[in-house]
Amino acid sequence: MRTSKGAARNQAKKRLFKRAKGNRGGRGNLLRTVKETLVRSGVYAYRDRKVRKREFRRLWITRISAACSSRGISYSQFMHGLTKAEVELDRKSLSEIAICDPEGFDSIVETAKQALAA
Repeated sequence: MRTSKGAARNQAKKRLFKRAKGNRGGRGNLLRTVKETLVRSGVYAYRDRKVRKREFRRLWITRISAACSSRGISYSQFMHGLTKAEVELDRKSLSEIAICDPEGFDSIVETAKQALAA
């Protein structure tokens, strides 16, 4: 007699449907459509984990650039000055400092300007 996959198949289907919970129509109810949807959503999730990092970096650069231009220095010159002055602050930290501590950011800008002048 041939064995059926019974319980294991039901568990596998249950797992898939659980992951597809909240989808509209057949995307949450029909096995084949659920599988397609989950594959596609996995691809999007993988791609967008990378995109999120890109978008945050763009945001930080925009914030730093705005803070620099109001202090009379371009973003690229500022970053070059920091490199020359051997200041190792990342863009996330710099953008936070620019927002929360303007006086502290002023001193960082002065450090960068002095390094460029030297």
